[in-house]
Amino acid sequence: MERPKSYEEWERAVPAEIRRDAVWQIEAYRLGLFAADLAWHDAERLLSERRARSLADQLVRAAGSVSANVEEGFSRRTGKERAQFYGYALGSAREARGWYYKGRHVLGAAVTAHRLDLLTQLVRLLLTMSADQRRTNVVLEEAPSYRSSESVPY
Repeated sequence: MERPKSYEEWERAVPAEIRRDAVWQIEAYRLGLFAADLAWHDAERLLSERRARSLADQLVRAAGSVSANVEEGFSRRTGKERAQFYGYALGSAREARGWYYKGRHVLGAAVTAHRLDLLTQLVRLLLTMSADQRRTNVVLEEAPSYRSSESVPY
């Protein structure tokens, strides 16, 4: 897949088999897949800088783990089990955000800001999803929300 220019462009390119699955209805799953695709492309840039090569693998693993854990949680039977996997996804989203911050010197300010915004939106969604499954309240800090109509900076 080529680098998408926007979330909408990326979403149109996702195979129908994936879009037909019930888990596709979960916004955190869709944004997690989008973040994983972006991380794949961003890893290429990190690999070009010798000092950032180790970040590339960590970034791809953390970003890819978000949607994988949402999928796994979605298939669980009880709210407690779902919450556990949504919590894993939350940890991966936070980890990916940290790797993006560490790679900011190679990726540049615009790319880093875009990815941090996307991952912060994922963190907020996953906090809410996990709390909903546990039936507890979570205080969310104000954070910018991801705007899907924005172009993806490269």
